Amino acid sequence: PVESKNEAAMSELVPEPRQKPVVPMKPMGINANLLGYIGIDTIIEQMRKKTMKTGFDFNIMVVGQSGLGKSTLVNTLFKSQVSRKSSGWNREEKIPKTVEIKAIGHVIEEGGVKMKLTVIDTPGFGDQINNENCWEPIEKYINEQYEKFLKEEVNIARKKRIPDTRVHCCLYFISPTGHSLRPLDLEFMKHLSKVVNIIPVIAKADTMTLEEKTEFKQRVRKELEVNGIEFYPQKEFDEDLEDKTENDKIRQESMPFAVVGSDKEYQVNGKRVLGRKTPWGIIEVENLTHCEFALLRDFVIRTHLQDLKEVTHNIHYETYRAKRLNDNGGLPPMTVETEENHESNL
Repeated sequence: PVESKNEAAMSELVPEPRQKPVVPMKPMGINANLLGYIGIDTIIEQMRKKTMKTGFDFNIMVVGQSGLGKSTLVNTLFKSQVSRKSSGWNREEKIPKTVEIKAIGHVIEEGGVKMKLTVIDTPGFGDQINNENCWEPIEKYINEQYEKFLKEEVNIARKKRIPDTRVHCCLYFISPTGHSLRPLDLEFMKHLSKVVNIIPVIAKADTMTLEEKTEFKQRVRKELEVNGIEFYPQKEFDEDLEDKTENDKIRQESMPFAVVGSDKEYQVNGKRVLGRKTPWGIIEVENLTHCEFALLRDFVIRTHLQDLKEVTHNIHYETYRAKRLNDNGGLPPMTVETEENHESNL
């Protein structure tokens, strides 16, 4: 009887591997036997129509010392006057004694697609004699936007579309010294790379020769690697081999983008081009042989904009949300406002 029991037990164990959830191997065959057109492919068009109606948000932060051309570059990036300095800033304005956060919102429309763009500027960053902990107001602002979104999300009667003020992308401007990163650069990126997508850019790259630029880019990449700083696109978030191949090329060759910004147009060979006029010629902003602005624009807007938003939501925001809920014993954060809403809903 003991043997028969063991045999029965063994026979029960044998089929177990077959019960594992396996990806079915026959979808290709099923597709071939369709009796007619279903219309599954129209889902993409339906999503496109819906997005065109509602539009979408994109929030970009610019960080770096004053005088590195942050405002000009953002204006060049979106081919419109979207920076803080374009919105009622005057040249007499003094550098603030502490880091300030100033957000300017615009609605940009192209080809029937509306984008609510918010440019977040950080005047005063890195401009003091003592810049110790000057990244703290920036980190605080980023976390406050996560908190705002979380509070909206946990409301009983929540909005159909939660306003998204979370920072999707942070352009960090590196001074074109040609030597190495400053301790402030390393400290900022070390702290902030955990909470936001950082894209490092070398500002005013036309001040360096081609050899200096190549060497400086390599040195910056090396320093970031040695200090364990992960910039966007982060290796751990590559979804598949195709993503990995594409992003590896960006990480190893393009980053950090050496850029020149300009919102002035000049005539070159019968064409109007954005550029900077110098005694020895015109530096064309969108010419890849002159600078890498076009690569940065394509990367941020044309190929990775949606991914920047997804990484913000699925990684950075989720990390913040899990920590907040965990600190709160698994309960959503309650404020006076949410308590009042809760009572009125009851």
